[in-house]
Amino acid sequence: MARFQRGGALCATALSLLLASAVGIAVAEETKLVSVLTLSDHDADVWSATYSADGSRILTASADHTARVWDAKSGKELLKLTGHTEAVRHAAYNADSSLIVTASRDATGRLWDATTGKEIAVLGGHELMVEHAEFSPDSTRIVTIPHDKTAKLWDGKSGAAIADLTGHDAYLTWGAFSPDSSLLITTSSDETARVWDGKTGKLLHTLSGHTGMVSYAAFSPDGGRIVTGSTDKTAKIWDSKTGALLLTIAGGHTRAVLRVAFSPDGKHVITGAADKLAKIWDANTGALLVTLEGGHKRILSVTAYNRDGRLVVTASHDKTARVWDAATGAPLAVLTEHTKEVDTAEFSPDGRQLLTSSFDGLAKVWNLPEAATAAK
Repeated sequence: MARFQRGGALCATALSLLLASAVGIAVAEETKLVSVLTLSDHDADVWSATYSADGSRILTASADHTARVWDAKSGKELLKLTGHTEAVRHAAYNADSSLIVTASRDATGRLWDATTGKEIAVLGGHELMVEHAEFSPDSTRIVTIPHDKTAKLWDGKSGAAIADLTGHDAYLTWGAFSPDSSLLITTSSDETARVWDGKTGKLLHTLSGHTGMVSYAAFSPDGGRIVTGSTDKTAKIWDSKTGALLLTIAGGHTRAVLRVAFSPDGKHVITGAADKLAKIWDANTGALLVTLEGGHKRILSVTAYNRDGRLVVTASHDKTARVWDAATGAPLAVLTEHTKEVDTAEFSPDGRQLLTSSFDGLAKVWNLPEAATAAK
């Protein structure tokens, strides 16, 4: 039987502080949130957690060789996806949440029916562990990102192989599709990122200029730009259609930039680094706007905006996640219940909750008050 725990509501003090922030009143200190749901059936590290498109289900991936689907309100386990023989590093839904793809250290990805849990296809042929897999936004393609040099492109419904994305000279670190699914980017320890045709896998551009491993990349909301982060302590912004370098963001971090993202309106870029800081920059000029500091004590594993760009969540190997005001950098809330590194954190589709997962084997859901997250 699935085991789950329900926590208390947000305390009055936390509610008052977050409400104050929402209407523009300065907040002096962050407030500790209390989780409202804990998913605890996994027997080892939970590597990823994500919501279904409608927010009704939660998908988790674990080092216990399984992925699981849960009811997002009750915490009841709905499906247990078994078949991988090593840790499942990542799991993701397609656009309508009818299919699931998993990535495993057994050197395969797998495609599943999200309603029945039936395995549809094994995405094999990789030399080493598969660290990441995701669907294109239109659900027609899947990319698998292994710890070797070659990503693979697959049909999003059948799992049939389409292309090997060859050309990187060292192991891959990340991969992502553009919002319109026409482009795909991969990043590598060979100090480059590469842009591919999202349908065919044809190489279009090689983004060269970093002097360290390219750790992460993200497309702008309109798909016209790409931001990359690197162990060379910089981020760079590129034209996604031509591959031209538009901007280098440097001088802000003292250690590797591990995460990057555009704001929902495309005007800002957030960087998260091994120096324990996140910073927000003007995406056109590279000017530093906000530093999120004084909170985390170890490297950041997540930096992400909420749906309207007014809030940011960060997660860290210091066992916490934190919520910040994106405009002022004010710390709003800290999530402290995990007992090991927090590796994922995301806002729910309706923007009212946060979902976290940790090496402690748990995923947790946290409520945010409506006034702090509703659009102005």
